[in-house]
Amino acid sequence: MTHRDPNLLVVGTRGSLLAVTQTNWVIGEIRRHNPELEVRVERISTRGDRDQEAPLPEVGQKGIFTKELEEALLEGSIDLAVHSAKDLPEEMPPGLDIICVPAREDPRDALVSRDARKLADLPEGAVLGTSSLRRQAQLRLIRGDLGFCVLRGNVDTRIKKVHRGDCHATLLAMAGLRRVGLTEHVTEALDVERLVPAPAQGILAVQGRDDDARVRNLVLPVQDDDALLALAQERLLVTKLQGGCTTPIGALLQIEGDELTMTAVVASPAGDRVARARHAATRADVAGVVQRTLDDLLTGGAAEIIDACREE
Repeated sequence: MTHRDPNLLVVGTRGSLLAVTQTNWVIGEIRRHNPELEVRVERISTRGDRDQEAPLPEVGQKGIFTKELEEALLEGSIDLAVHSAKDLPEEMPPGLDIICVPAREDPRDALVSRDARKLADLPEGAVLGTSSLRRQAQLRLIRGDLGFCVLRGNVDTRIKKVHRGDCHATLLAMAGLRRVGLTEHVTEALDVERLVPAPAQGILAVQGRDDDARVRNLVLPVQDDDALLALAQERLLVTKLQGGCTTPIGALLQIEGDELTMTAVVASPAGDRVARARHAATRADVAGVVQRTLDDLLTGGAAEIIDACREE
């Protein structure tokens, strides 16, 4: 393990525009509470960055944007890593932990279209660029005529591909667009009941070594308890469903003061089968709202949909 100047923090990030922007925001929040801290950023290429052609389900979505950063943490070359929480597998390597969850950004999906058309106004048979099975499955439930093509790359790259005519439109996380200042390209922000976001969408996860008290204390003031609660419960629902990266699952825990609402969907990739659930409760009954949501999904056939996805 590297023994470092206690006033130096080494932060690992992917090299994309969004990843670097998110990392710099977290660093700014940490330094706001620790103004004398010196910070060095290490950009680390991940498998997901290097393979920009294959659809995400084919390369194994979970972990392809995090493994190399986790290896750097374990060997001690960096002190913490900033991830989009939805990229983190439910299980992480022994010795690592999510040590901070900052406030959540807008969790909605946003449509970016070539002609500034809303989803309902896209032409018959329009092609959307997305590798997300969740987005494809739910869009098929809304617009069964749509076609899909693989569209990968950085957020700004995907927007450019839409405007140059590679496809009619794409869906991107509103959180990412807000963070990098590209919301002027948003044609329509889709309501979370209409298109349920990915579990943990809009949430950042700061990952560190579980025995590194110095770093944990540095990031503690950045912690947001509501975001932490939402992350834990959305990940818990996915774990209880035994869903993986090839299963189109949407889950969102919305928190307003003491009131909670959980919305979830499990849909077949073809969009021909769907289980939905939505429950409200108080904060004290968070375990109950997750369980009732799970029960409704299973009653609606979620387990059979997930099993079929595995077989395919």
